[in-house]
Amino acid sequence: MKIIDISQEVFSCNVFPGDPLPVKKRTQSIERGDICNLTDFSMCAHNGTHIDAPFHFINEGKTIDQLGLEAVVGDCFVARHEGDVTAEKAGEIMRMAREAGAAERILIAGKATVTAAAARVFADAGIKLIGNESQTVGPEDAPKEVHLILLGAEIVLLEGIVLTDVEEGRYFLSAASLNFGGCDGAPCRAYLIQQD
Repeated sequence: MKIIDISQEVFSCNVFPGDPLPVKKRTQSIERGDICNLTDFSMCAHNGTHIDAPFHFINEGKTIDQLGLEAVVGDCFVARHEGDVTAEKAGEIMRMAREAGAAERILIAGKATVTAAAARVFADAGIKLIGNESQTVGPEDAPKEVHLILLGAEIVLLEGIVLTDVEEGRYFLSAASLNFGGCDGAPCRAYLIQQD
């Protein structure tokens, strides 16, 4: 069994343009004579590797604490792609994922942008989760339409993953977010398990 960490380190992570950077402050320090080391931090819910809940773009949508864990834990399929993911490519990814027996959770490796047409294919397929390496699943300059399609279908989004050295194929995914009540997103420690 091999465990593959696919999470960004938070304080050096990629940040969506305009989002606040994560910041940490050592409030207690053993070196300064305190009883322990203690860190205070602040960050955007969408910094680094994170989960988007429907509430991110849908005001009546579920918040992070209202999502179950079923979408973020289980078999997944990693597909490699560069550039825009078209409807045709999304269909091909779904075919490969079904053949691998892992069609409920799709992770796209590479500098890929899910188009609205591809988002509809994934939504129609009834998947539970889609993940990508970018800080947003849709076009960076116009993310709303793709988010509305996917989140409207209650597909959980796992954004900002790191799949540089991950080969295409079936894996077991664990990407449970922190349980932030009433929030539109939350950071997570995502990893894959590859069976020998």
